[in-house]
Amino acid sequence: MAQIVLNGVDKVYSGGVKAVDNLTLEIKDGEFMVLVGPSGCGKSTALRMIAGLEDITAGELVIGDRVVNDLPPKNRDIAMVFQNYALYPHMTVEENLAFGLKLRKVPKAEVKERVAKAADMLGLEPYLKRKPAALSGGQRQRVAMGRAIVREPQAFLMDEPLSNLDAKLRVQMRASLNQLHEELHTTTVYVTHDQVEAMTLGDRVAVLREGILQQVDTPKELFDNPVNLFVAGFIGSPAMNFVNARLVRGAAGPEVRFAGLTLPLPADTLAGRQDLQGYFDRDVILGIRPSDFDDAEVNGNHGSSTIDVTANVTEELGSEINVIFTIDAPPIEHKDAADLAADAADGEQDVTEALHLAGRNKSLWTARVNARSRVRPGEAIRLAVDTRNLHFFDAESGLAIGHPANAEALALP
Repeated sequence: MAQIVLNGVDKVYSGGVKAVDNLTLEIKDGEFMVLVGPSGCGKSTALRMIAGLEDITAGELVIGDRVVNDLPPKNRDIAMVFQNYALYPHMTVEENLAFGLKLRKVPKAEVKERVAKAADMLGLEPYLKRKPAALSGGQRQRVAMGRAIVREPQAFLMDEPLSNLDAKLRVQMRASLNQLHEELHTTTVYVTHDQVEAMTLGDRVAVLREGILQQVDTPKELFDNPVNLFVAGFIGSPAMNFVNARLVRGAAGPEVRFAGLTLPLPADTLAGRQDLQGYFDRDVILGIRPSDFDDAEVNGNHGSSTIDVTANVTEELGSEINVIFTIDAPPIEHKDAADLAADAADGEQDVTEALHLAGRNKSLWTARVNARSRVRPGEAIRLAVDTRNLHFFDAESGLAIGHPANAEALALP
């Protein structure tokens, strides 16, 4: 095992296109690091540079105690798992697992031992004599992982290995990957566009955008304390709700006003984010996660931290209900929000934008409420809001107000 360190790494393609921009990231020995971000953010390029499949334009890459910038892939002691499995169709599972070891002239007895161990670990023993065509997608991906495991490399590199699987298999394979990492403790760099995968698999998660590292932290910290509006909107499903708002000192105390609605600000919210004091009587961007709402009739909260809305759509998921509703405010106009909308819509116009363009001047929000709620489409609902978890962002920069990393950038005159 080994740590992987990227120091100011750049990747510039012909024509001056910069796919990775000054990436500095330390992946600890034995850590499961996930690189996540929208399509084209540079995550796969970064992985391919670690693997040696892409040349590094500038910066330094260290694996273990060696600078490997100019080292060919075969000498880096890493194993890669691809999205398309990359199995040899004419070989059996056993032969696929053993192939790389035979090329390296590993003794036959050791090859047999390693293959048997990997097959046992991945539940592949019944399929060792089958060829890939006779396997399901999940079984093929397990063979691809087994081929990496038998190598016993310093690090595993995985490029969206679960994206070709159906939803149920992806959940099963995520659990298998977690178990494998617990057993092997091998340094792993995992690329995905699926932030649910990122949050469930990673010891830490690195969020990239346009080749630039936005934030790297534990999944919980990314969710609770995003560094900017982009990370806040990208991490979490359903996505965080945003609106232009204003912080004021009302007759009953500090409050935030938006779309004709008012929410009081608890004293501990202000105490924990001293930078907010400088934003009173100024415009900010307010963020509320769907999970910080609930049906006030169900949770018994009839106090001041509620808003009354009408449910447009309800999605009953069994364990909870997603309530989709509109507020009387246009979608925020910020580059971070535009990038998030483009990624969510995959190049197509999303519902929020459609409402705005239709002249309705409304934003579409989501609340995740208790499954016992009786809310139905078209009905009014009083939503309780956990105001301890409100998020505030600078209206111009999109930086999170109160995040330690932004203290200097948001220092007010």
